[in-house]
Amino acid sequence: MDIETANETVAHRDTPEIEVGSGLCQPLRRRFRRFFTAKQLYECLRPVFHVTYIHGLTFFYISCDSKTGKRTIKKTIFGYINGIMHIVLFGFAYSLTIYNNCESVASYFFRSRITYFGDMMQIVSGFIGVTVIYLTAFIPNHRLERCLQKFHTMDMQLQTVGVKIMYSKVLRFSYMILISMFLVNILFTCGTFSVLYSSRVSPTLALHFTFLIQHTVIAIAIALFSCFTYLVEMRLVMINKVLKNLSHQWDTRTLKAVTQKQRSLQCLDSFSMYTIVTKDPAEIIQESMEIHHLICEAAATANKYFTYQLLTIISIAFLIIVFDAYYVLETLLGKSKRESKFKTVEFVTFFSCQMILYLIAIISIVEGSNRAIKKSEKTGGIVHSLLNKTKSAEVKEKLQQFSMQLMHLKINFTAAGLFNIDRTLYFTISGALTTYLIILLQFTSNSPNHGYGNGSSCCEAYNNMTNHTL
Repeated sequence: MDIETANETVAHRDTPEIEVGSGLCQPLRRRFRRFFTAKQLYECLRPVFHVTYIHGLTFFYISCDSKTGKRTIKKTIFGYINGIMHIVLFGFAYSLTIYNNCESVASYFFRSRITYFGDMMQIVSGFIGVTVIYLTAFIPNHRLERCLQKFHTMDMQLQTVGVKIMYSKVLRFSYMILISMFLVNILFTCGTFSVLYSSRVSPTLALHFTFLIQHTVIAIAIALFSCFTYLVEMRLVMINKVLKNLSHQWDTRTLKAVTQKQRSLQCLDSFSMYTIVTKDPAEIIQESMEIHHLICEAAATANKYFTYQLLTIISIAFLIIVFDAYYVLETLLGKSKRESKFKTVEFVTFFSCQMILYLIAIISIVEGSNRAIKKSEKTGGIVHSLLNKTKSAEVKEKLQQFSMQLMHLKINFTAAGLFNIDRTLYFTISGALTTYLIILLQFTSNSPNHGYGNGSSCCEAYNNMTNHTL
């Protein structure tokens, strides 16, 4: 869909063209602006799918036809080979870290029986997590294509109710989410290894690879999920605005038959809307119902595609947050008698930053889905407001049908059906985190050697107790 914003149309119509300069300035500026402008759905998702294609998470990318300029999905054999190579490479790197006595970054800062178990859990969960993310992103790629086709169809129907989407907003959002995820990941990784090397610690190449790539894969999966939830949220906002405009027309008594086609223009943040005054209200509501149905289908398809990825990412994040919080609390409470090259400030800073990194991952997932869910809940209130205002039997019947549709079709994101991904997840995670931290801290305080040694004293005490009993 070739779509131009209303502001650009008015600017070209009312203002003369002025050439500011010559030479390389204008072509460079034009090329730079081309990176941040999009007129099609596939074009606005171009940077995200290029990144996923390079990292082997999708076997297709967005290509451009040189003649027509139309963006389409292009599948390649290299995409399949690239994904398989990434899985094999990750498996080899994780096997090396397990072979090197479960080597992890945390083990250089802190070493005990609990940390050994924590490192082993993080390595195994990291390997399983990366494998699950690749397999669930690689095998059901048809769901991702189907979801994009549904978005394309609903965008065509949105034009019938006077909505024109500004895809440049979506393109800028995809750039923003990708850049922010990569910056946080790179800064954390560089800071971690700079602290290790400053203390004359030399991690292996396999640890560099697993530590960096695990965070990178998780960041890309979160960025892709955030883009799709943003697409759902934006189209729900459009439907709500169409229905609100209809209500506003009834309030101001402007809904009446006219001989000529009249349009009232509204320029909003992510789309421009031409409210067609002469269109029949029942027809507008019917088209809104069809678009809402497509939005719900697209959200359900996206949830099926991302569901196991979200479960894996949240599980890994929870595991790392639990152990990092335990390490930090044990050090700050003075229960840890660790012999390490690192100072307490470096120790606490590393584990706190890693904990914050995965907290950001959980917040990004939850807030993206929660915004889409909240926008969908507003539609019901607008429909019932229209139902109370209308006097036409035909329009009232359509609104009642719309109300029934809203009851049966709800937008919901889950992690493999185990729990809902909304703000209630914060309470669930905080409760589970508190429980496990208390258990770990009690285990450390009850341990006679504070978690160090080979545990022989515990075995001797147990043998003495059994001998006395016998």
